[in-house]
Amino acid sequence: MAFDEIFQPLTFRNLTVKNRIFRSNVSGRFDNFDGSGNQARINWEVKFAKGGVGAIISSFVPVHLRGRIVPNYAMINSDDKIPFWRALGKAVHEHDCKYILQLSHSGRQRDLPGIEYDSALSSTSEKEPQHGFPTEAMTTAQIAEVVNYFAEGARRAREAGLDGVELHGANGYLITQFLSSAINDRKDEYGGPLENRARFVREIVRAIRKKVGNDFHLQMKISVQERNNALDLPLHRGPEGNTAEESVQVCKWLVEDGVDAIHASTGSFFPHPRNPAGVDLPVEDLRKTYDTVISAGDRAFRNYLIMRSLPDLVRKQWQNAAPKPDEIEGQNLPDARKVKTAVPVPVICTGGFQTGSVIAAAIKRGDCDAVSAARPLIANNDLIQYFKRGQDRADKPCTYCNKCLVNVVENPLGCYEESRFPSREAMLAQIMSVFQPPPFV
Repeated sequence: MAFDEIFQPLTFRNLTVKNRIFRSNVSGRFDNFDGSGNQARINWEVKFAKGGVGAIISSFVPVHLRGRIVPNYAMINSDDKIPFWRALGKAVHEHDCKYILQLSHSGRQRDLPGIEYDSALSSTSEKEPQHGFPTEAMTTAQIAEVVNYFAEGARRAREAGLDGVELHGANGYLITQFLSSAINDRKDEYGGPLENRARFVREIVRAIRKKVGNDFHLQMKISVQERNNALDLPLHRGPEGNTAEESVQVCKWLVEDGVDAIHASTGSFFPHPRNPAGVDLPVEDLRKTYDTVISAGDRAFRNYLIMRSLPDLVRKQWQNAAPKPDEIEGQNLPDARKVKTAVPVPVICTGGFQTGSVIAAAIKRGDCDAVSAARPLIANNDLIQYFKRGQDRADKPCTYCNKCLVNVVENPLGCYEESRFPSREAMLAQIMSVFQPPPFV
């Protein structure tokens, strides 16, 4: 078989995956406002399972209502959610695909807060810098509560028959807000030196292990380099944040505490010029959907005006901080390798992967043990089948335009790059296919 490295099973301590390609965490607003799941999400995940990925990492799944990034995302915050996740896992398993649920909490980094909570929880009381959402620093009692939310989420995932869980400790969400030297300004035992900033996530790992035992898969997604100062804009000026060396140390501690794998990413906020890295910033598309956020944060209207009046400046700022187009795929491999050489568990690397030879070479070199992808698989759900046929890339690869992600706040998730389709009608049919079969007959 071509690209043998891709199709070798990957064995973790408690889990074996049939190949080395994971669908990374991504999803749309497919579910109900109360956090209960919908058939559309099941349809969405089954598309990738049918396409042949070894495992799917779910979208951002909040462990509590106050930790969601937008409404209409399925949650894992109560036992009545277990039957839905059981049904989803069963549908994915029918295609010999594993399902790993991503336990998540937004902290201050949200897109649409919803109506229940105006103020976000975080390691800091500093406002969320991008949209300007109000934030309050968590008390030690609240920290203990959230630690337990994560542990209960892992228990529910196990009871649902899923194959494991991933902690979303990357890209600016709550765990990052504690880990990051650029965000965490606490003066207590959860702030200051790295050991204190890592205390929160280490307590989560230990609580999960106490709740579900040692025979259930648990992995951690981390931004190996935070690059908090990537944008030369007032809201993002400041310290760089954690370095690769600091993140490697965190990974070592987490493995000691019971983590079975590390998922390497980048960036201390989302979206970040390097995550998801793109060939251009689709400002025109972003303007069409960003108006949804205007009423939610006190900086959002200013952002909207800047996008309308100075789109070229915004685009230039973004692209200056982003990798060159020919460097997008595999940009995180050097960081993944730093982690892999330091820990005894498998390392998954994310970052625009869609070329068989690039993926196979990365695994063969020992940069990582597997890769994860989102946008390339949205563009080509059956990308794995191309590799099986010995084809290095899909006929119409992902263009890294990021239109899929800027549409997701208001519109169904799918590929919005019209040049990849014979017509606009064909593009829309692909986007709307997630609603078939329908939830009700």
